Amino acid sequence: MSLKLYFHPLSSFCQKVLIALYESGTPFEPVMVDLGNPKEREALLKLWPIGKFPVLRDEAEARTIPESSIVIEYLDAHYPGKALMIPQDAELARQVRAQDRFMDLYLQLPMQKIVGDRLRPADSKDPFGVEEARARLKTAYGVIESNMAGKTWAVGDAFTMADCAAAPALFYANKVQPFGEYKAMTRYCERLMERPSYKRALEEAKPYFHLFPQ
Repeated sequence: MSLKLYFHPLSSFCQKVLIALYESGTPFEPVMVDLGNPKEREALLKLWPIGKFPVLRDEAEARTIPESSIVIEYLDAHYPGKALMIPQDAELARQVRAQDRFMDLYLQLPMQKIVGDRLRPADSKDPFGVEEARARLKTAYGVIESNMAGKTWAVGDAFTMADCAAAPALFYANKVQPFGEYKAMTRYCERLMERPSYKRALEEAKPYFHLFPQ
C-alpha cells in the first residue's frame, strides 16, 4: 500500500488526520508507534528526526509528510477521496485554514500543556504555565462559542479540516478545563462526537484511555 500513517491512537493530532482519512475513505496502512519502545521510536526518528507524529509516508512518491494539517492538505491534493477536507473555493479554504490554526494553537497546545504538566515529576511542575494555559483555553472557548452560534460546522455547511482539528481538541480540553456555560460550543462538540469518522477514531483510542492523566 502506498500510504503509511505513523501515529498513536491516543494522540489528538493523530486523531485529526484519522478523521480526515475516514471521511475521505482513502486507503492507508496504519503504523502505530509507541514512543516508549526504543525500536519504534528509532524508526520514527529515522523517518522524521523531530520525532513527533503523525507522519505520512507516501512510498509511491518516496515522500515523507509530517504535521497534521500538512498531511491533510497533501491527502486532499494527491489522494482525494469521497470528501475533501479543504474547500475548492479560495475564500472558504482560507477560513478553514484559519479555523484549523486556531484549534491547533489555542485549544490543542494549551490543553497539551496542562496534560504534560500532570505527567511531570512533582518537583518539576509548572503551576504558572498551567494557569496561563487555562486562561488561554477559557479565551478560546469564548471565541468558539461566538463562532458556533447558529452553525453546524466550523466553516460553511460542510465538514472540513477545521472540524477534524476541533473534535479531538475539544474532547480532551473538556477533560482538563470543563466547558461549563458555553452552550453553542458544547452542542458543537456533541455533534463532533457523533460524527462516524470521529466515533471510529475514539473507539480505536479507548484501549489507551488509561494512559491519559486524570
